[in-house]
Amino acid sequence: MAIRTQIDLEPLRDRHRGGVLAPGDPDFDQARRAWQLAVDQQPAAVAVPEDKADVVAAVDFARGAGLGVAPQATGHNAGPLAPALADTLLLKTARLRDVEIDGRRARVGGGARWEHVVPRAHSHGLAALHGSAPTVGVTGYSLVGGLGWLVRRHGLQVNSVTAVELVTADAEVVRADERVESELFWAVRGGGGNFGVVTAIEFELLPISHVYAGWLVWDWRESQRVLRRWASWAPHAPEEVTTAARITQFPPLPTVPAGLRGRTVVKIDGAVLGEESRAEELLRPLRELRPELDTFATMPAADLRQMHGDPEEPSSHVIDHGLLTQFPPEAVDAFVAAVGPGSDSPLVVAELRQLGGAAGRPPERHGALATIDDLFAMVAVAVAPDEDAAAAGLAAARNVSRALEPWSSERRYLGFTAEQTDVRRAFEPAAYRRLQRIKADLDPDGLFRANHAIDPAAGS
Repeated sequence: MAIRTQIDLEPLRDRHRGGVLAPGDPDFDQARRAWQLAVDQQPAAVAVPEDKADVVAAVDFARGAGLGVAPQATGHNAGPLAPALADTLLLKTARLRDVEIDGRRARVGGGARWEHVVPRAHSHGLAALHGSAPTVGVTGYSLVGGLGWLVRRHGLQVNSVTAVELVTADAEVVRADERVESELFWAVRGGGGNFGVVTAIEFELLPISHVYAGWLVWDWRESQRVLRRWASWAPHAPEEVTTAARITQFPPLPTVPAGLRGRTVVKIDGAVLGEESRAEELLRPLRELRPELDTFATMPAADLRQMHGDPEEPSSHVIDHGLLTQFPPEAVDAFVAAVGPGSDSPLVVAELRQLGGAAGRPPERHGALATIDDLFAMVAVAVAPDEDAAAAGLAAARNVSRALEPWSSERRYLGFTAEQTDVRRAFEPAAYRRLQRIKADLDPDGLFRANHAIDPAAGS
């Protein structure tokens, strides 16, 4: 375990309305906890700001005390950050969650989660480019890309961001957009928390009230047949369609539907924009395989936030991830051999998300990350209640990645990357060099600690 810095926090407590906690304080262990319970965060201290004035005070204090600052709304992807926390003030921003909607634009606090935003947007007949879990933080998700159920038609959520309010390394509040602080605005759209503590984020919403969405489910013994059909269909599906295919082990819990409880299945879920008759025609090649469960129907767009069935309470799990340039029949066979019938895999989910379309097409104005050019994103997840289960689960997840190496890209998507990695793999080379220069200019002392750190050395 890293040795945490001991620091006098009284000067910060005098200026800070929210809680400020040190190791040994009664609520410290709860305050330092990430949503991802497999990660043991051990910061020097934790501050829980009530407003942006508290954020300013915390940043100013940390700079003077020789501490780093790590903003965190939920900690869904806390693993890459944990090793940098010993001399760091962990800034838990969850109380900054105001939501304002004006026309088709949302302004939300830096600690807001999608569950705070999506229902409000729906009440206005609007939808956001959120992901598959309602408890994920809007800021962290948005500023590393944002892969959601409408990505093939409307692109990454990061391209919808129109402004960011943040506290800089000088403890100043800055609003960055296309016209003011434009270099900073470019950098945060992809570079995430490396440049300051976000206190508010603004983004465009879409005039979408309903979608055609749901599940198709077969017993996992059908995995090869179903996945071969999906893999041949997905690259040619129109942009109105975004789906995911996965092999899932459902736990034997009362919260799982009776027909799926304790079973392992192969499942396709997704969303289709447009008329129901058109959507039914697009899904016909998959329905020809006669799923035992078919829930696709027209539903409120707000219901997409829970459709994937991701856990909504803090959990302990391990994950591996990769991007695929293609998914031919040979790759399907390798995937099924790694995680399908007879594999004895402990993975609860091994999934491929359909990309292409607008996900790989840059808009006219964009930031450091505009697209993901690969056709599929692979995510493999195992429950990790203890160290032995974590080791076995991570080995199994990495086994899936190895099986798919012949069809894998060199690129990484940081939103799914749960360990420290070479961050350059997430960006085009010129974009990463520009990020380094901006980091060196705006935070030369490396005050801010992000999930995936940009090293300013080569850009200075």
